[in-house]
Amino acid sequence: MKRRIFALVLTLAMVLALAACGGSGDGSKDGAVSITIFNSKMEIQSQMEEAAAKYSEEKGVNIEVYYSNDTVAAHLSTRYASNEPYTLSMVDAKDIYSLAADHAIDLSGEKWVEDTTQEIAIDGKVYGFPVCVEARGIIYNADAIKAATGKDFDPTSIKTTEDLQALVDELIAGGMTSPVGVMKEDWSLGGHFLAEIYEQHDDPDAYIAGIKDGSISLIDDAKFNEMMDTFDVLKNNNYAKDAAISAEREVTEQKLAEGEIALMYGGNWDWSVINAYEYSENMGMMPVPNNSGDGSCDKLIGGGSKYFFIDSSDNTSDAQRQAAKDFLNWLVYDEAGQSFVVNDCALVPAYSNITLAVGDPLGTSVKAYSDAGQMIGNYNYLPDDHYSICGAAFQKYLAGQIDRAGFAQELTDYWATAEVGAH
Repeated sequence: MKRRIFALVLTLAMVLALAACGGSGDGSKDGAVSITIFNSKMEIQSQMEEAAAKYSEEKGVNIEVYYSNDTVAAHLSTRYASNEPYTLSMVDAKDIYSLAADHAIDLSGEKWVEDTTQEIAIDGKVYGFPVCVEARGIIYNADAIKAATGKDFDPTSIKTTEDLQALVDELIAGGMTSPVGVMKEDWSLGGHFLAEIYEQHDDPDAYIAGIKDGSISLIDDAKFNEMMDTFDVLKNNNYAKDAAISAEREVTEQKLAEGEIALMYGGNWDWSVINAYEYSENMGMMPVPNNSGDGSCDKLIGGGSKYFFIDSSDNTSDAQRQAAKDFLNWLVYDEAGQSFVVNDCALVPAYSNITLAVGDPLGTSVKAYSDAGQMIGNYNYLPDDHYSICGAAFQKYLAGQIDRAGFAQELTDYWATAEVGAH
C-alpha cells in the first residue's frame, strides 16, 4: 500500500511540475501566456528586462528575457537540442538565412512588413523582423577635438588615411597624448572592421571567392592594405596600445564620452554604453577614411541590424506565437514600444511610421547618412566562426604579436576551408 501511495504522490508531483513548466505546450503560467525572448544585443539587456516587466504587467503576458555570451548559432543549437526553443529569438541576419527554414514561422501577413524595407524574406516568405538600423564607422568627440585644436570639427574633411593622421597629429600637438581608443573585442575587430574590407567591394562574394581560390593575395591586395593603413593609424595612437588586449570596453567608451580621447571605431549601438557617463554633447559618426578612391570614405556601413524570428516548433503553442506577434507589433505601433526602441535603447528604428526623433548623436548621424543614401549594405553571410577566429587573429595583430603579412596569412588560411552562408 505504501508503494502505491508513494507512486501516486510521485505521479501527481510530476504532473504538477509539468503544468508549472508549461509542459502541455500552451506556455501558460498563472493563467497567462508565457513567452521567452532571446536577446543577442548585450547593450540593451537591462532595457529589455525592464520593458518585459512593464509589458507583462500591462498586457498580462509573462515574458522572460535571456542573454548568452556564446555565439548565437551555438547557443540556439543547444536550446533546440534540449527541445527548449525561445518563443522569440533576436539574431543576426545571417542566422535568419541559416535557421529560418527549420525554425521560423512566415510573417508575411504582418502589418509591419508594409512599413519597413529591411525585413528578411526567403523564397517569398518573410521570416526576419528588423529590430533597428545600425551602422559602423569612426565615432568622434567634436568637443574634445575643438578643445585640443581650437577649431570646430568638420568630419567631412577627413577622407584619406593622411587626413586622419594629420588630425591625430594635431590632437597630440594640442595636448591629447593618445587620441584614439581601439576596442579589442573579436566582434568589433573581426565582425566589424575586417568585414568592411569585404563590404567595400561591389561584389563581396567574388572578393571572398578570390581569397579562397588564391586568385587574390591579401598581402598584395589594394583594399586590404588601404584599410589596414588606416587601422594602423588607430592602433599606433591607441591609448591602451601597450596593453591593447587588456583594454576594457567600458573604460574606452568612458574616455571617449568624457573627451579624454577623441576617436574610436564603433557603431551607433555604442551610445547605450557612452550615455552612462558624463558624455560630451557634440559627438557623431563618420566613415572610415581610406585611400581607395572608390567613394567608400563617404559612406557608413550598415542597414537592418538584429532580427527577431518566431519559433515554429511544436514546443511553442499558437497562443505563444500570437503573443510574440503582439509584442513585435507593440514595438512598431504602440507609443510605449516606439519609445522603448528610440529612447530607452537609443536605436534607429527600421520602420517608416515611427517618427520619434532619434535622440542620440550617433543615431542622428546614422539616420542622416541613411536618408542621404550614403550607406554601404552589410554583408550578412559570413560564417558563424568568422568573427571569433578572424577576430582572434586580428587581436594578435592589434597586440603586435603578428605583422600584417602574418595577419593576411591567417585570414587566407581561414578562408581556405570556410564557406559563406547560403543566400
